[in-house]
Amino acid sequence: MRPITVFIAVSVRLYREGLAEVLGRREDLTIAAAQAAQFEAVPHIAELRPDVVLLDMANTQSFAIGRDLHQSVPEVSVIGLGVGETHAEILACAEVGITGFVTTDASIEELVSVVKHVAQGEAIYSPQLAAGIVRRLATLSADRQPVSPQAHLTRREREIAALIGQDLSNKEIANALGIEVATVKNHVHSLMRKLSVRRRSEAVAYLTRHRQTLGASLKHSKPVRS
Repeated sequence: MRPITVFIAVSVRLYREGLAEVLGRREDLTIAAAQAAQFEAVPHIAELRPDVVLLDMANTQSFAIGRDLHQSVPEVSVIGLGVGETHAEILACAEVGITGFVTTDASIEELVSVVKHVAQGEAIYSPQLAAGIVRRLATLSADRQPVSPQAHLTRREREIAALIGQDLSNKEIANALGIEVATVKNHVHSLMRKLSVRRRSEAVAYLTRHRQTLGASLKHSKPVRS
């Protein structure tokens, strides 16, 4: 197997060079580069595309850097160095895309173990921390108001949706609404795109499940001419 490429982003030069020296001696690791943990490192990391980034969390910019890396090069795994052992701090790391953690008292061998696991796409969480992350995600999900696809439909699309839900053909819908078949086709295409379905049968299945909601919305809408 090829060596794991590692980018070291640590602001303290002595710390950075020490890690590069020790890890560079290993046959299973290759040091891609070592640079201060600053925003200037992000484009360099995006250019080199290492397997793993070691990010010093003592830097005040580290959380923002981790977020930028997750957005610009999501395939690159990030390990936070010197992370505290509190759930709040590790959850904050997880929320910006950091998937591996090494505490302040970890050894080199422990660091290498985390590097190997993270490079394989694994996230290093304890069972207690994993449970905390699940609870945090549940809280974030509960705080968000779900947006129904019907909310984005125009009045005409709602009318056509209700008729599609009754399994009417485009011609039958055109006759019912007094519009051209070509116009119905355009509305159906837009409707399917908004509902994220590819086939008319999928749209019928979706609209059947939501027929009550669509029916209620149609009671307050008057037919319109396209």
